[in-house]
Amino acid sequence: MSQQFTPPPMPGYGPPVAPPPPKGPRTALIATAAAVVAAVIASAVTAGVSGDSEAKPAPTVTVTKTAPAAEGEGEGGAESDAGSEPAAEEAGSGDAYSLTDTVAYENDVEVSLSGFGRGVSSDYAAPENTPYVKFTIKVVNNSDATVDANQMTVNCAYGDEGKEGEAIYDDGLDGLPDTRILAGRSLSVPWACELPKKEIFLQVEVSPDWESEESIFAGDVK
Repeated sequence: MSQQFTPPPMPGYGPPVAPPPPKGPRTALIATAAAVVAAVIASAVTAGVSGDSEAKPAPTVTVTKTAPAAEGEGEGGAESDAGSEPAAEEAGSGDAYSLTDTVAYENDVEVSLSGFGRGVSSDYAAPENTPYVKFTIKVVNNSDATVDANQMTVNCAYGDEGKEGEAIYDDGLDGLPDTRILAGRSLSVPWACELPKKEIFLQVEVSPDWESEESIFAGDVK
């Protein structure tokens, strides 16, 4: 009697199983983020082309009137030419005011110059040993708001060619004060600009604060 033995089948190895596809939520998240980035870029390009986001300049304060100085007032030898030329009605029109005019802004702040006189800076000044013209800048605050005197700007020029007159810092000439002018109060600031001895024409540009127009005062200094 023959015995037949059938060996057990060897374990089979099927074809490799493909990895599971990426989960749906991660794919959707990546697609959503890409869409958001594209939308932001598109809106930025649109804003740049349309110009709607362009910053607008701050409003300026215009000069509404002038109050000429009293006849014969040119303190310190300054010659007033108030009678030779009519005062401009508005700043920025290209016309200058007399050195002794008072300029009133529509926010009820007034600016005037007075007390013109010549001198020479000391050895310790900046710049030193420089001929200059000294005067007083007066700011009257008739408004209801406080005016920051440190925001005032002063620029000088002299001669027919309009050369820049450098500000003089010396004893008693300390530049702009670090203070505020309360409503109903005024402040007088001593100032000096370079002015060669042979020059007589002086131009002074003053703005009481950063938002106001510059008022141009001009005339001859003896």
